[in-house]
Amino acid sequence: MSSTVSEFRLPDLGEGLTEAEIVRWLVAEGDRVRVDQPVVEVETAKAVVEVPTPYAGTVTVLHAAVARTVRVGEPLLSVARSSGEEGEGSGSVLVGYGTGATSGPRRHHRPRSRRPRGAGGAPAAIPAASAAPAASPATAASAATAASAATAASAAPAASAAPAASAAPAASAAPAASAASAAPAASAAAAPAAASAMAGGTAAAERPRVVSPLVRRLAREWGVDVRTVRGTGHAGLILRRDVERAAAEARLAAPAPPTETRPAAGLPAAGLPAAGLPAAGLPAAGLPTAGLPAAGVPEAGSRAAAAGLTGAASRAVAAGPGEERTALSPFRKAAAATFTRSRREIPEATIWVDVDATPLVAAREATPAGPGLLAYLARFTVAALHEFPVFNSRFDADRQEIVHLDRIDLGLAVQGDRGLVVPAIADAGTLTTSALDAEIRRVVDAARAGAATPAGTFTLNNYGVFDVDGSAAILVPPQVAMLGIGRIIDRPWVVGGAVTVRKVAQLSLVFDHRVCDGETAARFLRRIADAIENPAAAIAHL
Repeated sequence: MSSTVSEFRLPDLGEGLTEAEIVRWLVAEGDRVRVDQPVVEVETAKAVVEVPTPYAGTVTVLHAAVARTVRVGEPLLSVARSSGEEGEGSGSVLVGYGTGATSGPRRHHRPRSRRPRGAGGAPAAIPAASAAPAASPATAASAATAASAATAASAAPAASAAPAASAAPAASAAPAASAASAAPAASAAAAPAAASAMAGGTAAAERPRVVSPLVRRLAREWGVDVRTVRGTGHAGLILRRDVERAAAEARLAAPAPPTETRPAAGLPAAGLPAAGLPAAGLPAAGLPTAGLPAAGVPEAGSRAAAAGLTGAASRAVAAGPGEERTALSPFRKAAAATFTRSRREIPEATIWVDVDATPLVAAREATPAGPGLLAYLARFTVAALHEFPVFNSRFDADRQEIVHLDRIDLGLAVQGDRGLVVPAIADAGTLTTSALDAEIRRVVDAARAGAATPAGTFTLNNYGVFDVDGSAAILVPPQVAMLGIGRIIDRPWVVGGAVTVRKVAQLSLVFDHRVCDGETAARFLRRIADAIENPAAAIAHL
């Protein structure tokens, strides 16, 4: 039995990503693999994802070592396929990048239509339009999964070569059907070929046009059925933003939890007086990261850690005497570029105020089963953003315009194994305190597990988990503001003319001075501070 060797190259993972770092191999040389089987785990600037192979066969070569950075289009592995092996191009990877050239002829193993025979058993004449290779079901399916016209052309050259008069274009089942029904006078000998093309085109049209493993994983984790998603990319390609929109719409369509006026929130209060906001498992902080990758990575002890990956520090390169150089991971490269751009472009300013959080802490302790402190702070923040919408906007430097956003996607800074990430609660402005508490738990867990999450329009940063009071933070475009809160600790405070011990924290606001003046920023920050110091009155007006 003859065999061919197919080279699987790193596919285009979407979102403009150009490279990925090998976290660990899920197969070894000599292993048997099937189509769509995950073969390698890679880290991009967005998330850690598993990449499936479009080939079935035996792995002959792994082309990249663990911790190596591979660019899109570079070889990942080679697969030896026998002549009877299942074909390539499943649609899980981007055809043209993931599906490299083979060393032997390409084979399609789907049933083919037999050429109709005329009287006497002689082969009937087949019109040139029907004979075009574009009518092949395999080619039609392959072209339908391509992300762009150029990619489709490279994946199925026959499709672009098909005459315009073809009764069954590769990219669409509808033209095939209309051509077959609208031309009854056409030769009956072309009917079997047209029917075969229509069946292949229909199968391609029904297959969701998702080529990015990152988008597929995002849809699975959010419970989005990609068959119901309308793609906004080229030729209906489903992009990350399409899945995010579908997930947000599904949450809005779900029954809203009952509105409550009592203090509430669900995060543990262990160590509360000393640590401020709930510590374990809550969003951590550091520098603001609204434009940073919107996904975390596996925690220590996860698959990445089990693979012995120690991050960028394990990849020191040659250096001069007394030096040690460390290559940046794709994640850190993205973060470095974002922070550099921020310092170069944004004239930021920071204001801060100490707040007496004693009433809020007391309310939280009185309802242990209710929402946590961070949920309350999130609720106060979105209420203030409704009142001061300029802080939920972005600045268009090219057009010198402030672009106001109609939805609040609240980002939460979370410290993961590979760095700071910012998952976001979609449409947080419509949620109750209890609903915010549940979403905080969900998005933080997802980020720490390495899942991709949408970017926010405003970020909330909890410095208290690091046992510090605050930070002169860095704004990350396109966001124009970020709120931070430090640890809540016992401090002397004057109440009614007498010094007493109170639970005190520091609130800080960093903002883009191009969108507003300090007076507006001060009123926004003071509105949140007043809600913390008098939560009962604030909740009554929410």
